[in-house]
Amino acid sequence: MFTSVERLIALRNLKPKRKEGFLKVISIFSFVGIMLGVAVLIIVMSVMNGFRSELTNKILGFNPHVIIKPYNKEKIDLNFIDQLNKNFPNIQILDSYSGEGVVINNDYAKGIMIKGLDEKNEKSSIFLKKILVEGERTIIGKGEIIVGNELAMELNLAVGDKINILSSAYISTPFGGLPKQETYSIGGIFSSGFYEFDKNVVFLRLDETLYFFDKKKNDINLELYLSNPLEADQVKDKIGLMNNNFYIYSWIDLNKSFFSALKVERNVMFIILTLIIIVAAFNIISGLTILIKNKTKEIAILKTLGLSNSSIIKSFFLTGFIIGLTATISGIVIGVLFSENIESIRVFLSYIMNVEIFPNDVYFLDEMPSEINIFSIIIIFIFSLVTTSLASLVPAIAISQMNLIRALKYE
Repeated sequence: MFTSVERLIALRNLKPKRKEGFLKVISIFSFVGIMLGVAVLIIVMSVMNGFRSELTNKILGFNPHVIIKPYNKEKIDLNFIDQLNKNFPNIQILDSYSGEGVVINNDYAKGIMIKGLDEKNEKSSIFLKKILVEGERTIIGKGEIIVGNELAMELNLAVGDKINILSSAYISTPFGGLPKQETYSIGGIFSSGFYEFDKNVVFLRLDETLYFFDKKKNDINLELYLSNPLEADQVKDKIGLMNNNFYIYSWIDLNKSFFSALKVERNVMFIILTLIIIVAAFNIISGLTILIKNKTKEIAILKTLGLSNSSIIKSFFLTGFIIGLTATISGIVIGVLFSENIESIRVFLSYIMNVEIFPNDVYFLDEMPSEINIFSIIIIFIFSLVTTSLASLVPAIAISQMNLIRALKYE
């Protein structure tokens, strides 16, 4: 594609003479600009991908994939459950009920979400065993409650302590309706790694949850766990066709606005950061334009010696292309290395600057996530290469408009 003469001219252009030191500065700025643009783009995209994946995994690990709720007082009967097992043989079905309450401890009150777990279902035991950090129970005992580690720290709770919970259900008394209140013993403390869950969710036995909210078995919800959670919407639609007398929704419905906002933010960040690469590419245009102006005499002599117009264009194009290629590869290497060690870098910077970077109460995660996507890196590499190639081509084409006689006359 490029002859040895064209490659030689390109390499000589990359090593300007001492009197052309300004060209070296422009080349360095072009290289650094593209390199930093590519590196920052990879780092940001990796963090955004990691953030999305981590939150998805936390949400999927904590929430059911599809939830079926009865309404109009229609009971979820065994026939419907048999239909579900027949049509979806790979799903796991779990009885549950959730409601809101208020925890009261040492004159401190806080709103919480109370989730009832079916102690007879093996999946509940596996789930508790996976998230418990204190307490050895895999089945919630009678009169016990499992709380998150963030809530335990906030209320200064330990295993064995007693707490009072107010229900959103009311009981009738001679003095009127009063919220139901129960005292529970802390049976265990869990950590999901998701700050909001660890601070606001507690677990009770399913039968005690129904009693606490003054509900009956007819009010029990079904939680479905799929082998592929991303198929939740398709499964939801199929169940709706089987029986449209139930309220059916998926984990995607619950978090649709959140993930939509995350997707928009990711796309906007990509657009903004690609502008860094485009701006840096303009340095290549200015650098090559100045180089061609300074090399007018040499170009005219090369043409006189018989070197074709296309060869000279290709040699100057190759100069800019080499800058863009090496800068892109360097940026990819820096970006990948930074993304792989971003948590260690975050901890180091937080320690040095004495500032909390990526606080978990804002971003919901305990550490800064990063997920390197090969497909994204390929797209960034191609985009950077195409941008720098076009930037190199524009001034190179200007050589074909050079007047040979005038160039030699004035030089």
